Amino acid sequence: MGYYIGVDLGGTNVRVAKFDENYNLLQEFIEESHGSSGPRELVRDTIFSMLDRVENIENCKGIGVAIPGPVDVKRRVMSIANNLPGFENYPLASMIEEKYKLPVMLENDANVAGLAEALNGAGKGKDIVYYITHSTGIGGALIVNGKIISGQMGFAGEIGNIIVKDNGQEGRYLNPGAIEAESSGSALTRKAKIIYGDNADSKYLFEMARNNDPKAIALIDDMANDMGRLLATIGQIIDPDIFVIGGGVSNNSDYYWPQMIEAYHKYFNGIKYAEIKKAELKEPGVLGAALLVKGV
Repeated sequence: MGYYIGVDLGGTNVRVAKFDENYNLLQEFIEESHGSSGPRELVRDTIFSMLDRVENIENCKGIGVAIPGPVDVKRRVMSIANNLPGFENYPLASMIEEKYKLPVMLENDANVAGLAEALNGAGKGKDIVYYITHSTGIGGALIVNGKIISGQMGFAGEIGNIIVKDNGQEGRYLNPGAIEAESSGSALTRKAKIIYGDNADSKYLFEMARNNDPKAIALIDDMANDMGRLLATIGQIIDPDIFVIGGGVSNNSDYYWPQMIEAYHKYFNGIKYAEIKKAELKEPGVLGAALLVKGV
């Protein structure tokens, strides 16, 4: 029986978990990551202290690490570290490998979440799975025959900068009118504040839509149209068997998925539409990280 460790490092929390070959969770630890505030050595030492608590770690097959940003998988470092200050080119994977004498792999968090959903979630049994996280930001992952397609610098599958609107909002590292600047949870919060005041956020926006507020409905319909254009764009290039969509905004799928799917069908020029399903796994990041070293 093989055992595998996943580490899911975010700006707020870090998860460390041990799994067996059948995806069964054996141990899990969750702590504050200090990723947004640093310093990076504190983040590293927090991960070390959690890994030290894994039973019989020396008998595990390896450690997979999920991290929020593009990853150069060959060098095992972050290419850009927007959400983890100081982590660009920081050799975290090599440090973990040196300390625990186990193989370590580093990947983007959306990619590993997509891998988990493709192998053990909503995309199970499909050859080409395109995973989208629709949350504070918008990220993507392309999984083909159970393998992540990362690209030379870790940007393959990254969709946040795809333009869906002319002369749209400009964001940090984003093109004007990029999908993340227009349709992410943070974008919806920005737009809600313009309409309802500084205390509004994306959650409040959906509450207003439930109350049939016409301004909220119009804003969400516009977001759904942009998301549909995004799916059509991806579909023209990738032609996946299935789109799997997760993230906090997708919890409100009843209020925008019908419009999103209608727009996808409108803009997509193909013979057959891809299936669209909600993500099924509660914590796909830490499982997907472990699957990196499972070699499936």
